[in-house]
Amino acid sequence: MTNGSPRTDTSTDGDTDDRAPGFNNGQMAVSDASERSRDQKTLRRLAQNREAARKSRLRKKAYVQQLESSRMQLTQLEQELQRARQQGKYISSSGDAQSISANGALAFDVEYARWLEEHTRRANELRGAVSAHAGDAELRIIVDGLLTHYDDIYRIKSEAAKADVFHILSGMWKTPAERCFLWLGGFRSSELLKMLISKLEPLTEQQLLAITNLQQSSQQAEDALSQGMEALQQSLADTLAGSQTPINSPGNVANYMGQMAMAMGKLGTLENFIRQADNLRQQTFQQLHRILTTRQSARALIAVNDYSSRLRALSSLWLARPRE
Repeated sequence: MTNGSPRTDTSTDGDTDDRAPGFNNGQMAVSDASERSRDQKTLRRLAQNREAARKSRLRKKAYVQQLESSRMQLTQLEQELQRARQQGKYISSSGDAQSISANGALAFDVEYARWLEEHTRRANELRGAVSAHAGDAELRIIVDGLLTHYDDIYRIKSEAAKADVFHILSGMWKTPAERCFLWLGGFRSSELLKMLISKLEPLTEQQLLAITNLQQSSQQAEDALSQGMEALQQSLADTLAGSQTPINSPGNVANYMGQMAMAMGKLGTLENFIRQADNLRQQTFQQLHRILTTRQSARALIAVNDYSSRLRALSSLWLARPRE
């Protein structure tokens, strides 16, 4: 019995030693799996960070290229303006009306290029604030600044129309695709509101009703201005048609001069039509801003800027298309 007891103890110790390595190996396997899981999560997070950084660099590069393109266009316009000054095309003591008109249009093009560059900067600032979920107070400051910036272009256009109303009316200061939708030197407020309704959802019933009423009243005002413009064109055509006898006949010189004076008087109302159309656009923006919340107004302004940017991009693609 004395000899059997140590053997029993030795056998027990041996069994314990045999189990220990397997138990330790299991712990190590679990630890390795956990470590690999953490490594995979870390790798995925690093890959996501690299992708986000890459996209950020691409966005920044595209924005810098856009600013550089705008700067080059502005520089080119300023150089043309400087050459015009050197060539003496500005208003001279002789009062050359054609020179006044040409340089008024050129000066407006330079001012518009500056305005558009600043507008793009403000719109991008607003987009960044919305993406970063900025507070209403911060958004309100940016939105109000952008609306005030819109007021600037109406003032600039009003001054330019005094020098060359046909330049503003024809929209030659805009890209071809923008001119396709031009109405009296700008956009139709009613069409813009139709586009914005789908971009601003969800809207309350009260907001939707107010925007619908605003769209209808804008449409009625546009129709009235369009009818007035058509009546002016018809009246101008009738005046210019006048007598069919030769102009250089002695008896018709005075009649001809009278007809041209009447036509000049009718053309003077074109400036008023452009002013009324811009007032309608300005009031529509202001009323829409009062209907919407600050965040909705921000989204509306971003949508309008995106729409205009796409029209300009469409023009660039159209002009650069391959031709057979």
